Amino acid sequence: MGEDVVLIELPRAIYDRIKDLGLDIEDLLTYSIIKAAGLDPGELAKARLELAEKYLREAKEYVAKGDAAQASEKAYKATEEAVKALAEKYNIPEFQQALKEGRWFTHYLQKASNRLASTLGNWVAAGWAAGYALHVWGFHEGKLSVEDITSYLKLIEDLIANARRVIET
Repeated sequence: MGEDVVLIELPRAIYDRIKDLGLDIEDLLTYSIIKAAGLDPGELAKARLELAEKYLREAKEYVAKGDAAQASEKAYKATEEAVKALAEKYNIPEFQQALKEGRWFTHYLQKASNRLASTLGNWVAAGWAAGYALHVWGFHEGKLSVEDITSYLKLIEDLIANARRVIET
């Protein structure tokens, strides 16, 4: 585990109940902490982008190992974090809804990518579409080879690089 992630302990019963409710434990904890501590969502966007970059590195490591399924899922996680980071930076309605509900639903991410693309550029929607395709066809369905995922990874790299540019300005 790298220095960019901190592990916390949580009683199993609480963890299981949160999962049973269909909530994302990481988002729930993150948003609760931000709210309780009065932290700036812009800082969260930067932290999420670091996480996106970590997942992208891991995806490339899985590509090198020839594991298309795990590479696909890590690439999707990178995409998810990049879209969340942009949504938080721009405080769009989908972010507000995720805050309210304590989690991001996939359809919020889809809507967020479309909304962001309309102002930032098609690289947001293209990156999201690539990540989601990898999530479905590379991970869940297991239909893509390492060679098949190369062009998708390039679109995700572009998403993260462009997100870094706009988040840091």
